[in-house]
Amino acid sequence: MSSDERGDTTTLPEGRQPALRVIPMPSDANYTGDIFGGWIMAQVDLAGSIPAHRAAQGRVATVAVNSFVFRQPVFVGDVVSFYAEVVKVGRTSITVDVQVYAQRRPEREECVKVTEAVLTYVAVDNNRRPRVVSPPQTA
Repeated sequence: MSSDERGDTTTLPEGRQPALRVIPMPSDANYTGDIFGGWIMAQVDLAGSIPAHRAAQGRVATVAVNSFVFRQPVFVGDVVSFYAEVVKVGRTSITVDVQVYAQRRPEREECVKVTEAVLTYVAVDNNRRPRVVSPPQTA
């Protein structure tokens, strides 16, 4: 098991921009200061929808959470970064991998990988019915 798999400190992915970056507030936490898993899941869904929307060139809907692993807790005040990448495009579906990192104690720049997930979105038309994903336009 690598040090990252044990939840030891790591760094943010180099050369990539996060799809989403947020700081959880006290209203997002339980009485011990741990952020609710449902809050993290909602943010993961938002982050994953960004590259899915781009790949679908339009509206998408979440159809499956293929996997979701909470590796470490997230705390009030952490800077949480969500990195999302399309890993598969089907006829009407787009599968996205989301990796989540928390930067704790900014003065020491401690960073840990806290969550990883894979979600599937389906491209939908204006009537919310599945539609074929168009191939990307080339110049």
